[in-house]
Amino acid sequence: MPVCMLVRCCRAKLSVWAALCVLVLCWFYVFPGYRLPADKEIAEEVLRHGEAWRKNQTGIDLYRKLLTECCDPRRMFAVTKENSPLGKVLWYDGEFYYSHTVNNETYQLFVQDNPLTLPLKKCAVVGNGGILRHSKCGKDIDQADFIMRCNLPPLSKEYVEDVGTITHLVTANPSIIEKRFQNLLWSRKDFVDSMKVYGSSYIYMPAFSMKPGTDPSLRAYYALADSSSNLTMLFANPEFLHMVGKFWKARNVHARRLSTGLFLVSLALGLCEEVTVYGFWPFSVGLDEQPVSHHYYDNILPYKWVHAMPEEFVQLWHLHKSGTLRMRVGRCPSQDGVS
Repeated sequence: MPVCMLVRCCRAKLSVWAALCVLVLCWFYVFPGYRLPADKEIAEEVLRHGEAWRKNQTGIDLYRKLLTECCDPRRMFAVTKENSPLGKVLWYDGEFYYSHTVNNETYQLFVQDNPLTLPLKKCAVVGNGGILRHSKCGKDIDQADFIMRCNLPPLSKEYVEDVGTITHLVTANPSIIEKRFQNLLWSRKDFVDSMKVYGSSYIYMPAFSMKPGTDPSLRAYYALADSSSNLTMLFANPEFLHMVGKFWKARNVHARRLSTGLFLVSLALGLCEEVTVYGFWPFSVGLDEQPVSHHYYDNILPYKWVHAMPEEFVQLWHLHKSGTLRMRVGRCPSQDGVS
């Protein structure tokens, strides 16, 4: 066999083996080696555990230490003038081949440094799960010292009893600006008016996570600034989001991207003395075996293959059982002195 043909044959075999290796790696990334419990098993485990919970200060301190070492939430959770000076390159955490170099226009939009008064005491992270419907958790949530909510949820009168009224920080995905408010390319009044329900809270937007989200985020900033709104815009630091993603991937949360809720729980674990989580239930059936809508306000499902919410729930449930955080699943106790 001529040498050139032998070389081509070897190259072809190497290419096939390389392709097979890539496929195997992708398989283990999407379908990890451990077995996630079935929905029914998880529900049975939650029911067995019941309402029993005991705060574990050692676990709380450990997770705060781990998150500080990996992600430094106190300094890095938001883009600030202190951590992102002029000329700094912000690499998009959702699209690693895109970046934004901080210039005079964007630099002036950043807060000086972490605006939160630390340490935060009792924090509530409120997801949007349908499990909140008829939960009667509103008063329980509003008693927290710092309340975080996900993706501009409705807080209208019909939901107040279940989700409360107070907000200190709320996330806003750029896709919401695109779909609900037509990218703010026309009237901005509807957007500004809808933000009033969040009082004088912080709006936390991932402006530098995906390139298509940058312009809508900046338009949202200017819409609020031009209307003299009481809200303060914070842009999520893509370096922080990237490191939090790596943190949870090392703990068996395999997804293209973490849910907004898990990002907020991570932030709370890094900043708060005590964390209680509400509205996290990514299953279509509740503990009473009745159907549960995806959100407390609608049943629009997320895109497949983006999040791994059952995996996230399992990890958070482990933290609940260890006393590191508290998860409220189902109805909250009545406000008669029962905790």
